[in-house]
Order: sequence, then C-alpha cells, then structure tokens
Amino acid sequence: MKVVIPAAGLGTRFLPATKSQPKEMLPVVDRPVLQYVVEEAADSGGDNILIVTGRGKRALEDYFDYSPELARHLERPELKHLEELGRRTRIHFVRQREPKGLANAIESARYFAGSDPFGVLLGDSIHLCDPPLLTQLWRVHEKYRAPVLAIETVPDERVGLYGIIGGPEVEPGVFRCERLVEKPTLADAPSHLAVTGAYVLTPEIFPAIDRTPPGLNGEVQLTDALQLLARERPVYATTFTGTRYDIGDRFLWLKANIEFAMRIPELRDRLRPVLERLLDGVEST
Repeated sequence: MKVVIPAAGLGTRFLPATKSQPKEMLPVVDRPVLQYVVEEAADSGGDNILIVTGRGKRALEDYFDYSPELARHLERPELKHLEELGRRTRIHFVRQREPKGLANAIESARYFAGSDPFGVLLGDSIHLCDPPLLTQLWRVHEKYRAPVLAIETVPDERVGLYGIIGGPEVEPGVFRCERLVEKPTLADAPSHLAVTGAYVLTPEIFPAIDRTPPGLNGEVQLTDALQLLARERPVYATTFTGTRYDIGDRFLWLKANIEFAMRIPELRDRLRPVLERLLDGVEST
C-alpha cells in the first residue's frame, strides 16, 4: 500500500520550540511523533511511504537516514527497531513549496500515487488501533471502492476545530458523505462527526483539488476538495476501533506523553508517585 504523510505544517502552536525543530520531531516519551506515524503506516501494510515536508524540515529526512556515527550502537533495541522500520518500508520525501493547506500537500503526491488508491496519515496524530487504522479504512474502501475518511464524534466546543461530515448511515458506523464543511460554527455543522485526519483516497481526488478554490485562511482545504468530489461520486466516512492522540497543541502533547509513559511499567512505577504528589499539592491549595 502507498501511504502519504503530510508533515509540512509550521507548528506555530508550539513556538518557540518549533522555530528550528519540526513539530513532527517532538518526542512522545522516547521517539518522535513522526516515527509513531510511520510505524502505523508500516503496520497497515504501507511499504511505500511519501512524507511531504516543507522548508526547514530537513531533520525529518535525516532521522530516517542511515547514520554511520551511530552504527556501533545499532544493537540497542530502540535504534535496532528504527533500523528495521527503514528496511520494512521505502520512504520518500517531497517538499511542499508553500504552506497552502492540506489539499495542496496531498497534491504533491500526485505522481507518487499514480493510478493507485493510497492511505493518508497526518504527521501530528498518533492512533493506537487494533487492527491498525489504515487497515480498518482499507476494508471499507475495498467494499465500496470509494474514498474513505476516519471520523469520530466530538463535543460542541470542538466542532469548529475540524472538518465535519453529514450524510446517511449506510451500515453501522459507516456514512455516505453528502456534506463536508471545514471548521464550521456549531449552528452550521451538519453533525458532530469530525474528520480525524486519516484517509484512503483515490486518484480522483487530484482533479478535485485542482478545481478547489482557496478557503479558510487562504489555504486549499482537503475537506472542500472532498465536498466537490462527493457531488460526483460516493465518498464514505467510518468510525474506527481505537484511540487517537492529536499532538496539535501543548496540552494534547503533554497528555499523550503522560498516557504513553504510564503504559511502560518502569516509567509508570516512577511516574505514579510524582503525579500523586503533584495532585495532592493542587488539592491542598
């Protein structure tokens, strides 16, 4: 399976940390966010991966490159795992010339995708799913032979942060998209079903992107391109089994670090008393 990972965002919500470091390289416990995403792609059968980068993101390429300086440390489990990940997949890079939105980043993969359907995972979201998220989406794609979006229900206060879909439920958890609205107001939202940033797309998306005018913030929005496509052919959205970790802001990144650390017995045993002490201090004030 071909997989595209857009990782060209500026990371402005993490400034100044991201002034010279890509947000996708921020660590969650002991590895950067992007490594988790590449692992997800590989676990889903993604053996051909294109990472869309931008200016100042050379660190993404360096990270997955062979490092002769560290060759003598490759028996360390964490580095050995990273080296094996590089062998399981072919990783390519292309640069998005200007920050013109997610659809523009996807358009950068036009020649990589060719005539094949392809998966998309955002470079700042981690999914813990069994089976892997793209595997779940691919099953729906194979059944309907159409683009498929991952969705989840969000509360009122978060509706305006996502693309929102509306349409009939064709089977439990699977919806045909009749409306897709990028970051609507609560009054304009067709539902509370939010696009989470994982997709299986077909090559028809590229002509739709070509016809999509700039929208919110002057960017070409993938949600708008999918709305155009949905007027011409079926587009589906599906809920999924698993947990999504959005690493898009400081709080969510800190939350992910704590939750991931608590899954590691050694770290959990050392972290638990620290958290309990901090919480006791807050409650006593």
